[in-house]
Amino acid sequence: MTEEQAIKNSSRPVTRTGLAADFRQLGIEAGTTLLVHSSLSSLGWVCGGPVAVIQALLEVITEEGTLVMPAFSEYNSDPADWSNPPVPESWWETIRQEMPVYNPEITPVSGVGVIPEAFRKFPGVRRSAHPCVSFAARGARAAEITADHQLDYSLNEDSPLGAIYELEGQVLLLGVGHDRNTSLHLAEYLADYPRREEKNGSAVWQKGRRLWAEYREINLDSGDFPEVGHAFEKACDINISPVGHAVARLMHQQQLVDFAVSWFTANRSE
Repeated sequence: MTEEQAIKNSSRPVTRTGLAADFRQLGIEAGTTLLVHSSLSSLGWVCGGPVAVIQALLEVITEEGTLVMPAFSEYNSDPADWSNPPVPESWWETIRQEMPVYNPEITPVSGVGVIPEAFRKFPGVRRSAHPCVSFAARGARAAEITADHQLDYSLNEDSPLGAIYELEGQVLLLGVGHDRNTSLHLAEYLADYPRREEKNGSAVWQKGRRLWAEYREINLDSGDFPEVGHAFEKACDINISPVGHAVARLMHQQQLVDFAVSWFTANRSE
């Protein structure tokens, strides 16, 4: 959405002060560990753009809380698996040889919106080490959440998602649906249904040199995430209210993941 469209679609300017009030009305509290998935355009015209959104979130959770966002760099992955858009097979080896190495300081965020890209540059933000699906965090538990993010099985219980689970964190869907709810990938790892092992790859530094590192994953699939999310909202109480011009959903991550584990076990055959 262009800025002109955002202005036309807004009945009023959305401000940091107003966002902070809306976040509190939604139920976000000081000291919360909060994983945020977001769409800036859904909020309407925001005075200050993504910076205002981040500042409002930090104000509400305070320094005792921890703000977490996905900081994915989806193009540092095996081009053989790219589908949106795909690239010719004749390009694959060149991409593997020439893809810039992941660097948490400079590798841009892609595929998860402009708010996480702004957030990764904020003072005090830490970013985990995974070259494709890193997370950025700022606050009291940031070091713990972003530490030791291993290549293999990158969204399992040993990942930042697992750390948020152990910390009894919450998930905020800010103008987005459950198709963007990354915590459901953690449930895929924990559920009991037949899964395939897959390989991915990324450009990394190891022992002082650049290489293309292969690593193991399960066949993650977000296709049924909206259905899981709808079932979860029918079965469990979550907070839903406006933030700016968007609809926001606030939920406890443990409750979400535990529900999805049971749902996947019962409904997925592969």
